[in-house]
Amino acid sequence: MTYLGLDIGTSGVKAVLIDEEGAHIADANAPLSVSRPRPGWSEQDPQDWWAAVLLATDQLALAAPSAMAALKGIGLSGQMHGATLLDGDNEIIRPAILWNDVRSAAECGEMEAAEPRSRAISGNIAMPGFTAPKLLWVKKHEPEAFSRIAKVLLPKDYVRFLLTGDYVSEMSDAAGTLWLDVGKRDWSDALLAATGLERGHMPGLVEGSEVSGTLTRELCARWGIAGSPVVAGGGGDNAASACGIGAVNPGEGFVSLGTSGVLFVSNGAFSPNTKGAVHAFCHALPDTWHQMGVILSATDSLNWLAKLVGQDAATLTGAAAAGYEGPGEEIFLPYLSGERTPHNDARARGSFVGLSHLSDAGRMAQAVMEGVAFAVRDCQRVLGDAGTEIDTLIAVGGGSRSELWLEMIATNLGMAISIPADGDFGGAFGAARLGLVAATGADPRAVCTMPAIEKTIEPRAALTSAYDDHYARYRALYRGIEEARQ
Repeated sequence: MTYLGLDIGTSGVKAVLIDEEGAHIADANAPLSVSRPRPGWSEQDPQDWWAAVLLATDQLALAAPSAMAALKGIGLSGQMHGATLLDGDNEIIRPAILWNDVRSAAECGEMEAAEPRSRAISGNIAMPGFTAPKLLWVKKHEPEAFSRIAKVLLPKDYVRFLLTGDYVSEMSDAAGTLWLDVGKRDWSDALLAATGLERGHMPGLVEGSEVSGTLTRELCARWGIAGSPVVAGGGGDNAASACGIGAVNPGEGFVSLGTSGVLFVSNGAFSPNTKGAVHAFCHALPDTWHQMGVILSATDSLNWLAKLVGQDAATLTGAAAAGYEGPGEEIFLPYLSGERTPHNDARARGSFVGLSHLSDAGRMAQAVMEGVAFAVRDCQRVLGDAGTEIDTLIAVGGGSRSELWLEMIATNLGMAISIPADGDFGGAFGAARLGLVAATGADPRAVCTMPAIEKTIEPRAALTSAYDDHYARYRALYRGIEEARQ
């Protein structure tokens, strides 16, 4: 028996095939592009997600036909918050507005004014990245499009609809819409009403490890599948990654250095902290929740600098490591796309401070890496304000290949960070694990275990005091710049 995980990301779709022991068989990728028609806007055509899913899965069917023939379960992971609008004929009404689109900043306040209990019900501050404010923006600025809406689906759930013919979401992704009563794990009629919608516009809900439907006959024939694989609920990208890395019990967490950055910790109960802009969501497993601090530009900040100076990111991190002796003079605020945790400020912008004639590409790269480390420290601070303790932390994402970057983060967090042994433990792998659980009825915690650890990055104690001082300056800069912007 084999199991397929599909991760519908922002930059591409990844497909991973595993066996019944969870071992990797094959994987494939298909790229995606993002449209930015105006400053602060970010959109994709949902048809492109589907084309990429077909391309990636076709590649697997060609590379591992016997394994695909034995497919029993499929799991889905995906970028969260994207507003995919369908009319009564299941036609796409407009391009999907993505998670990193900030056009609906004004509508966030309007939604909370329309439903003052919003934070208590959802456990989250209304942010432009979430789905509900996007719908208020469409209602206000594109009323004809809004009037045609029959269903609102998240990116992976649109793919699910094409895989199965069913309108279904699951708890972890639905929690990021701002329409879910996160404590009750159900749609909130009050929050839907605040955006002019009702339950009929929403998909059904299952847990991430439950069956949501079965693959259509046409797709089974296309991919040479002998039976009728079930499709699991799956998870939002971070919850699915947590299932892949084994962060499913209270206190288990990970730090992700991808395009955006995430400090994630699993919780045994619903534990919001809206004051600190903490994300409090359902996990992909039943009776489990999680908290996240989310920063919008992690490796994206380093990639921006690389493009600016005409070097690649690996060269820059190497230059930073070569000259590294501790915190430098330069400080970077990584708010290139605004920020979520802890500021909830769509208008925030990045800054370099402390530049001198000595500031070269390597020193600026170090400042960028430190700025991201401070942003992760901000996330830890507000998670702590919510009473959360992180017991274990594993590094994931492309930025985790830099041990210096992880050492900076470990030193600032005051805790060790583990690096898993070779393997891909991201959203597609976690989704495949959820597909296995849904198909077999296995105990999800027995399946979603932690990987073997290759090495552990310890805090550099000799630099703790210097980083404490540098972090204090970093925090003061945001406040000063914010005051000057008023």
